[in-house]
Amino acid sequence: MFASEVKSGLDCNVLVLNKHYMAIRIVGARRAFSLLFRDLAEVVSLEQGRYSNYDFQSWCEVSQFKRNFEPDGHDWVSTVNFHIAVPRIIRLLFYDRLPRTDVKFNRRNIFARDKNRCQYCGRRRRTSELSLDHVIPRSMGGKAVWGNIVCACAECNVKKGGRTPKEAGITLIQKPVKPRHNPLVHIHLGQQRYRSWQQFLDHAYWSVELK
Repeated sequence: MFASEVKSGLDCNVLVLNKHYMAIRIVGARRAFSLLFRDLAEVVSLEQGRYSNYDFQSWCEVSQFKRNFEPDGHDWVSTVNFHIAVPRIIRLLFYDRLPRTDVKFNRRNIFARDKNRCQYCGRRRRTSELSLDHVIPRSMGGKAVWGNIVCACAECNVKKGGRTPKEAGITLIQKPVKPRHNPLVHIHLGQQRYRSWQQFLDHAYWSVELK
């Protein structure tokens, strides 16, 4: 999955923390603003190396300052009367959710784990140009599990056919394993706008649920 440009502020993602500042999921900006407007959450903003907290009203006021002095440092949503900066992080105020402890086994997470690279030739491709390959073919008893499914480009998939890599004369560039954390988070962290998430994503015992 290649990082794409955000078309508008409402297309951005927002990291959600519970009351105890533990990251629990990633939501879209629309959902984040809904939680803020209903006073169910507050903004956690990284400012000069420190985090500050704002309710919805104070965030609207701070946004006016940011619009005047650092407009390029934020994504924006425009209303009839004013502009409001899209928060990068919000913190829930009245309820908590324990994070998922397991990474979902699905196509999107496999592509993210393999960084959209064919695991035989190593070339990075668009999602539409990749397929999922059973390292040990199903005809030989290979199962659809993390350790037996990899991304493969069309050329390598055809070359491998219904054989094992050894039989086809090709080699995996890395052993497929189940990710310890949600691999999509690392895609977001590669974008400058989401760097403020890092402090909350350094703990090894949880993964972020995307909605």
